[in-house]
Amino acid sequence: MPLIRPSRDEDLDAITRIYGHHVSHGTGTFETTPPSLAEMTSRRADVLAKGLPWLVAEDAGQVLGFAYGNWFKPRPAYRFSVEDSIYLDPAAHGKGMGRALLAELLTALERSGTRKVMAVIGDSANAGSIGLHKALGFEPVGVVQSCGWKFDRWLDIVLMQKTLGAGDSTPAESAA
Repeated sequence: MPLIRPSRDEDLDAITRIYGHHVSHGTGTFETTPPSLAEMTSRRADVLAKGLPWLVAEDAGQVLGFAYGNWFKPRPAYRFSVEDSIYLDPAAHGKGMGRALLAELLTALERSGTRKVMAVIGDSANAGSIGLHKALGFEPVGVVQSCGWKFDRWLDIVLMQKTLGAGDSTPAESAA
C-alpha cells in the first residue's frame, strides 16, 4: 500500500514528469505544453502559501502520484471553495492509489477549512476520474460541452462537487 504524505521539494521532478505525461498524452488536463520544473515549483509554492495541501503517493520510495487543492477562483471570496487536482503515473492506474490519494486530500482540505470541493474533470469520456470522484461522494453538477480543443477534437468538462464539514450551514468565519 502506498504512503500518502505531504509533498517535499525533492518530489518536484517526479511531479513534473507525471503531469507532463498527462499534458502530452491525456485529456484530463487541457494544458497543451508540459510545464517546466520551475513552473511546477511555482504552482506548488502558491498552493502551499494559501495553507492548502499538496500531497504525493509514494510506493517503495518512488512518487507515483500527486494531488492538491487550489482556490476554485483566484478571488479571496473563493478561499473556502477549492478545485481538486489528481494525477497518477500510468503504472499506478487501477491499483487503488488514486482513491487513497483523493481520500487523504479531502481529509486535509477539510482540516484546512475548505467547505466545498469542485472537480473540473477534463473530457466527459474520462470514466476513471468521474468514477473516482463519484465513489468518494462527489455529485454531478453539469457538463460544459465542447469547451476545450486538444488532440484535434473538442472536449467537454464535467463538473462535480462535494461539501466538506459544516458546508454552508454556518458562517465561514467560524471555520477559519
